[in-house]
Amino acid sequence: MGILLMNIVSFAMPEQAYINPAAWGGQGAADIAAWAIAWVLFDGKMRGLFSLMFGASMLLVIDRAEMSGGDGRRTHMRRAFWLFWFGLAHYLLLWWGDILMLYALVGMVALLFVGKEPIALVKWAFAAFALHFLIVAAIMAPLYAYQHAASQPGASAETVQGFAAMAAALGKPGTQAIMEQAAIYRSGFSAIFAHELHAFPAAFPAMLLYFGLDTLGFMLLGMAMLKGGFLTGGWDGEQYRRTARHCFLIGLSPMIALAAWVLLSGFDTLATFGALMAWSFPFRIPLTVGYAALFQWIIGRAQGHWLVIRIAAAGRAAFSNYLGTSLVMCAIFYGWGLGLFGKVDRAPLYLFVLLAWALMLLWSKPWLDRFAYGPMEWLWRSLARGKLQPMRKSVPR
Repeated sequence: MGILLMNIVSFAMPEQAYINPAAWGGQGAADIAAWAIAWVLFDGKMRGLFSLMFGASMLLVIDRAEMSGGDGRRTHMRRAFWLFWFGLAHYLLLWWGDILMLYALVGMVALLFVGKEPIALVKWAFAAFALHFLIVAAIMAPLYAYQHAASQPGASAETVQGFAAMAAALGKPGTQAIMEQAAIYRSGFSAIFAHELHAFPAAFPAMLLYFGLDTLGFMLLGMAMLKGGFLTGGWDGEQYRRTARHCFLIGLSPMIALAAWVLLSGFDTLATFGALMAWSFPFRIPLTVGYAALFQWIIGRAQGHWLVIRIAAAGRAAFSNYLGTSLVMCAIFYGWGLGLFGKVDRAPLYLFVLLAWALMLLWSKPWLDRFAYGPMEWLWRSLARGKLQPMRKSVPR
């Protein structure tokens, strides 16, 4: 549900709008406020939560397989194999922003760490975080140098043109690339499919570069948090509350300062890209943990509340809801559907998020009251185990 708060922009607008709000989506006060709130509070943090839970779920799957006499690691590898192919189909047939392939491959690396103690997992997680930050910072440094060289009075035409091409790839507003993206996603299914197929060989390695170590770090942190009792409700409620408060105090002020810097720069291409991809990363870590602690505190205090129960059901059908969201949103925005791509400004987009949330909360619990799994969870489980799994819940006699 939280991930959709950020993904909605990529469903409805050219890719550059996610990087730079000045590229598309309106420049009114409501649109800028919507960008700032989403960027400060949710960007990267919801994906971090998803990665935490994926890492924890790996351990649960492995433990359950081994308790039933199976090979837990082999079970995970089979699940990762099929998850990759689900992700590739998702990327080619629906939406370019798929993360399932990334999770499948990074999850195989995370498998190397499942036997480690919580403190060792935390250390390895922060080693992955540090290496990720060094890589993205190293990517940014020559970009700033290139910008400086291109802005000099005696800069060659080749340098100026090269920097302009690079800036277009980093979300610079007003470029031809943005209009080309809008035209593609306003077209039919075959044109969109051909575009995604052509883009994949470059897009997927770029995703691994920018998000691989980030994702691995959060997966390992999720394993540590499960083993340490954090994700199982094993901490005292006051501990969760204090952890959430401290994490938000650490992370929120720098994120607000970065948002103000980007805004005051007039959404300068490199300032905006750098803040998104590099400089905000250290503060996303405490905010992600802060959200996890906040949600644990809320769950502990309102465990039987109808909304918590509905959200829990949506979480048990997370795979179905993730892919279902892509299907619904692409049908609304892409040219093969209602064709609203690029026609809705940023602030009103969040009405579609509320609609999707309502759909998730409405269908998930009634479905799981009758069936053991969500539809995509059932298919994934059946493929991973090599035979159809019982779908309906057994009725006690």
